[in-house]
Amino acid sequence: MSLTLRGGLLADGHGGPLVPGTVHTDGAHQAQTARAGAETLDCEGLVVAPGFIDTHTHSDLAILAEPDLRFKTAQGVCCEVLGQDGVSVAPLREEDVEEVRLQLAGLDGDPPDLSWDWRSVGDYLVRVRAARPAVDAAYLVPHGQVRRAVLGMADRRPTDLELDRMQGVLDHGLRDGAVGLSTGLIYPPCAYADTAELEALCQVVARHDAVFVVHIRSEGDYALESVAEVISVARSAGCRLCISHIKLAGERNWSKLDAMVELVREGRAAGVRITADQYPYTAGSTMMGAVLPPWAHAGGHRDVMRRLADPDERARLRAEILGPPPQPWDNFWSWGGADAIRIADVPRTTSPHRQHVGRTLAEAAGDEDPLDFALRLLLEEEMGVAMVAFSQSADVVRRLYQEPWVGVCTDGLVGGRPHPRTFGAFARALRWLVREERLVELGDAVRKMTALPADAFGLAGLGYLEAGMAANVVAFDPDRIADVGDYDDPSRLARGVRHLVVGGQCVVRDGEATGARPGCVRTLARSGAP
Repeated sequence: MSLTLRGGLLADGHGGPLVPGTVHTDGAHQAQTARAGAETLDCEGLVVAPGFIDTHTHSDLAILAEPDLRFKTAQGVCCEVLGQDGVSVAPLREEDVEEVRLQLAGLDGDPPDLSWDWRSVGDYLVRVRAARPAVDAAYLVPHGQVRRAVLGMADRRPTDLELDRMQGVLDHGLRDGAVGLSTGLIYPPCAYADTAELEALCQVVARHDAVFVVHIRSEGDYALESVAEVISVARSAGCRLCISHIKLAGERNWSKLDAMVELVREGRAAGVRITADQYPYTAGSTMMGAVLPPWAHAGGHRDVMRRLADPDERARLRAEILGPPPQPWDNFWSWGGADAIRIADVPRTTSPHRQHVGRTLAEAAGDEDPLDFALRLLLEEEMGVAMVAFSQSADVVRRLYQEPWVGVCTDGLVGGRPHPRTFGAFARALRWLVREERLVELGDAVRKMTALPADAFGLAGLGYLEAGMAANVVAFDPDRIADVGDYDDPSRLARGVRHLVVGGQCVVRDGEATGARPGCVRTLARSGAP
């Protein structure tokens, strides 16, 4: 299929001023000239740009169960990076399937009737291709699954032999088509890794010229030490680094912004290839099990259930969660308590607790102590609960967005009443930070969503309007594009994207989804086939 997008202003991904121009596609790639008989898309009054890349997303199961991904295409997203935070779906041992499914229910949801019949990264990517998603997808090998394959959920350092085996699991996943390694150093079992383990794994990442994508060990009380740690790891291993959803959580930590930015600037000046992504909101979202200290998860799902059921262990959990800061782990409760945490999802369809979705823990608890309620909720739902947690500053969000190495992501959880970023992060950045706040020029804003992530993640063929690049193109109205959902009603689609082309096919035409699902799997070595 050949298309011509005519009459718009081009933002080519390089970050410069917009210029009038025309984009031609010929099959799955951009072309210099139009083929005879090409369909023309009217882009008068629109900005025409490379398709946006969501560098941090939790659509790992949704892409199989809901492959149209309308909540992303409405924002102009053409490519999703899956496998985030070190906790994802592959590689997967047979004996771990049920436990991983339970662990991920509060993060990725638990779509009914979805057969978890993959085991390797390659198997999973075959399933993604077979689902024929509307957008392209890339995958990161999750550190937690690498660790689980060798150590299970043990809270200890690997032996030299075990570390060699972990490197082999990671190497296999990268050879299967993953574009990097992810970790979430607040999430067990990733949280049990020391710096030496990360350096050893990142040596494998460097050999593949892949990327290390990291939710740092602390985004609050020890944020500076945590940023310094991952920069040291990337420098030692020689790999690229992307700091996930960069932020400072907890009002007592917002003053650390200048020092954190300076750490990254110094690392970049020293030759470390560092980028970061950011969702433009002041609340985060993750599985509610993250309110527990890391030791509570040691041993796996059965052990955390046993601890939640044991009165003495519950008392120990309460004492640590309510203890004074600083603490050696990111304590969500300490950043705002029960009034700052909303229940976002309870995936179990028969649960009586589904009535609490959208309520704060303080509201849902009623006359019960809110922390006791939260611990009981986790026990009765077998940890399958998602939350939205308010802890951030709009001023910090604005300042970080202006750094040239910071891009945009959704970090989008699905199911229940999710964080509105799932439906609006890209549109919100263009509305709030660009059109209203004028923090960067529009051409540079497009670069942050296209070329910056394409180069950082090694996604060849994406990120630029140039002949020979992938025919992934978005046309949006710069005066109208906006997020529509909010925390009370998050699942409203963004507005302002007129046309979206993926692989040369119209996924959105004149603001309406076409039903086309031309997405492919993107790898470091080559562009995958549909």
